[in-house]
Amino acid sequence: MFSDLRLTMWLSSLFLVTLVGCASATKTLVLVDTLATRETHSIFLKALTDRGHDLTIKSADEPSLQLARYGEYLYDNLILFAPGVEEFGGALSVEAIIEFVDEGGNLIVAGSTDAADLIRELSTEVGVEMDEEDAAVIDHLNYDTRADDGQHTLVTAPVSGLLQSSLVVGQKPSAPLLYRGTGLITDPENPLILPVLKASSTAYCHNPTEPITEYPHATGESVVLLAALQARNNARVLVSGSLEFFSDAFISAAVTTADGSFYPTSGNGGVVEAVTKWALKEAGVIRVVDVTHNKVGENSPPSEYTIKDDLEYHITVELLEDGKWKPFKTNDLQVEFVRIDPFVRTSLKPSDSGRFSVRFKVPDVYGVYQFKVEYNRVGYTRLYHSTQVAVRPFLHTQYERFIWCAYPYYASAASMMLGVFLFSFVFLHHKDPAPREKSD
Repeated sequence: MFSDLRLTMWLSSLFLVTLVGCASATKTLVLVDTLATRETHSIFLKALTDRGHDLTIKSADEPSLQLARYGEYLYDNLILFAPGVEEFGGALSVEAIIEFVDEGGNLIVAGSTDAADLIRELSTEVGVEMDEEDAAVIDHLNYDTRADDGQHTLVTAPVSGLLQSSLVVGQKPSAPLLYRGTGLITDPENPLILPVLKASSTAYCHNPTEPITEYPHATGESVVLLAALQARNNARVLVSGSLEFFSDAFISAAVTTADGSFYPTSGNGGVVEAVTKWALKEAGVIRVVDVTHNKVGENSPPSEYTIKDDLEYHITVELLEDGKWKPFKTNDLQVEFVRIDPFVRTSLKPSDSGRFSVRFKVPDVYGVYQFKVEYNRVGYTRLYHSTQVAVRPFLHTQYERFIWCAYPYYASAASMMLGVFLFSFVFLHHKDPAPREKSD
């Protein structure tokens, strides 16, 4: 009897643990052209599963596709490995995907030289333009001599073309990266776009089967191979001009460059893992945990501050690392004390616990102020927090009775009163001498 009871309790605990695990897993929808992509991209998909993603793999034109149900999104991330899809199935559309990103969802899009207009339109919507149809990235000086078909479209992208941010691209590999696909064109003036991987200075985009009659749209380092977007709502988008970049063949391939250098494995594996971790918000995510402010010597925030008060401000920030929230460490976090314009801007002192603190004096101007902390750095989510407080002037009883700068005025008033007193005294007590009578 007792053994049956223990077995029942054990099964119940296992069921609860399974439910909790399913609830905490990140739901990711992967849309493919053909289900054969499961085999050709198995390393990438297995890595996602190992990192805690609950994958749902479907055909991009499946009639039952939907991202939301009853106003709630069914997935946290969307991966589009279907460059050839002519029309999405079900309720999915370019507009629905953009709305998904606007609501905070993350998106990975992979194209190719023959990417459909639907994928090109979606890419343009997020600020990245794919080159014209059938245009491939060509590099006659940087290509894989072992596997290239003679058109020099299997390029070896140099490690120097990677974005200078370990948060986004991880540790730079020693081997070059294999790439075969179309080129991407981005607007360098767009502050939200990150060129994650650029081609070498000798690369260009063109149809390899046609002669060049006019200058290519993109040449040299203006040819972007991987581009990323972090929207203002912290949603992230990764666009690749090559689906093969994520494939098992490219991740595990040996590379022989045009200058004869040999590498047993390409650098694709580490970069794919790092950029997808970033794009799916597994890296570079920071959050505000706690904010407090008070007068120096007190522990609770007052209902209002008085001008010239000495105050303390504390903010605790955490960083998501390996699935766990850890103290965030940096030396360039600042706080502003703002009333229309900043009256105070000062650096926050860090601690090992992720708590940042500072002391400063309230300005000698009363009004409604805000403590503002805004942190924008490449690779990190945008951090913003504001707290509104009131600052009042001194009460009449709080002003100093006498101030040094007014002493000349005090002396002037005192001398005036003394002069009036003396004048009045003399005037009241002065008596003119009696007139002398004339004598005969």
